[in-house]
Amino acid sequence: MWGMPKVVDHNERRTRIAEALLRVAGEHGLEAVSLRHVAAEAGVTSGMVQHYFRTKDEMMAFALEVVRERSETRIAAAAADLGPDPAPRRLLRTVVAEVLPVDEPRRADGRVALAFLAYTAVRPEAAAPLRADTAAMLAFVAERIRAGGPRPGIDPDRAAVGLLALMEGLGVHLLGGHYDARTALDALDAHLDTIFE
Repeated sequence: MWGMPKVVDHNERRTRIAEALLRVAGEHGLEAVSLRHVAAEAGVTSGMVQHYFRTKDEMMAFALEVVRERSETRIAAAAADLGPDPAPRRLLRTVVAEVLPVDEPRRADGRVALAFLAYTAVRPEAAAPLRADTAAMLAFVAERIRAGGPRPGIDPDRAAVGLLALMEGLGVHLLGGHYDARTALDALDAHLDTIFE
């Protein structure tokens, strides 16, 4: 007797493979990421990994997309908790605080994002998703600064660059264990005080 063919959820498989890549990269560094290592971590064959991702760059880009989606979900939930129409300064503080690696899920995502950033330093062609995300984030932050009433003399576009640079720097130092969460959040608040009245 013939049964119904098995329905395969390709996005679920790609996500499962990307999650395995995130675990390998988070535990052993990006240099340890290979089709074989990721396949073993995901409990699938190397052939299956190659079926979904032709190259390591494709696999890396998809994994970064998974990290981005998780971050966006956390940010959206935290922003929703602020209620409708939150003050721009409060919204920016919430967004940046949600990105900072102050707990284990965010540290795991932060390690992957940092590793991917280093990876793109030597593979600029793989950096397109990061450039697009950075441009969108800069525009969002600059608009919130404009809406929030910056201090006199503050250029919202330059302030947005500074705030994102602070976020990235705090993230690196949190991942390295140089700062604790309280120190990082205090620095964020102090920086926001220099931007907003």
